[in-house]
Amino acid sequence: MSRWKALPAELDPRIRQLVVRLRRLKDHSGLSVRQLAARTEYSPKSWERYLGARSLPPAPAVEALAKIAGDDPVRLLALREVAAEAWENRRADPAHEPDQPESPKSPDSPDELAVVVTPSPAHPTGVRSLHIALVAGAVALVLALSSAVLLAVRLHDDETTKTAPASRTAPTSSAPAAQPAYTCRLKKDDGHWFAGLGRSWDVNLAYGNAGADVAEAQCLLRRAGISPGGIDGIFGPLTQRAVKELQKRAGLVVDGVIGPHTWKALRG
Repeated sequence: MSRWKALPAELDPRIRQLVVRLRRLKDHSGLSVRQLAARTEYSPKSWERYLGARSLPPAPAVEALAKIAGDDPVRLLALREVAAEAWENRRADPAHEPDQPESPKSPDSPDELAVVVTPSPAHPTGVRSLHIALVAGAVALVLALSSAVLLAVRLHDDETTKTAPASRTAPTSSAPAAQPAYTCRLKKDDGHWFAGLGRSWDVNLAYGNAGADVAEAQCLLRRAGISPGGIDGIFGPLTQRAVKELQKRAGLVVDGVIGPHTWKALRG
């Protein structure tokens, strides 16, 4: 695969489409520029200008490349006709220097041959010209529609860009849901401690649980002199660490899970 030089950004889309198609066909053929010149009777320098969008390739050169690559020459010639119109407009623009006229190889040049143009027997001149004109019109219509779609997309993007900052800077009315506030109201009842948030003795609590029972256990852990973090009702890593410390002190299995034996140790 050839490493093609990027085409100018200001290049007319109609010319760009033709050049890109020619480059793909050249790559598909697997021929070098010199080999392509030998097969098409146009010099390597000429092909470099054609494939570099510096010169408009003649119709015979376009047709020859299409046949070598196994592509439909009529379709490619139609693209060439559309590009030719854009090329004429480009040459009429004073900002562009006139291109050097392209000609087939001359017998006087040691590495060039004369071009012999033979009408294709499969397409009589009148039918072929009509076919090319119809395809060229269709291609022009597609290009016009594509330009309209691109313009609409750009306008939409511009509008989105204008409105996006307002949406990003607008103050948000929603706030993260606050965790329930728990208050420890420690009280000893019948020799056992309670924090006023639950009276569980056999509810199993483990990492990831949440609710009033967890808050009850957190209050009792704090009463035992072991900090579980905040009294937020969430069984997180700090609460789990505090439970393990209590189990170690009480001689229980240290698994960080509050079961009946750990509840008994918590309530004293």
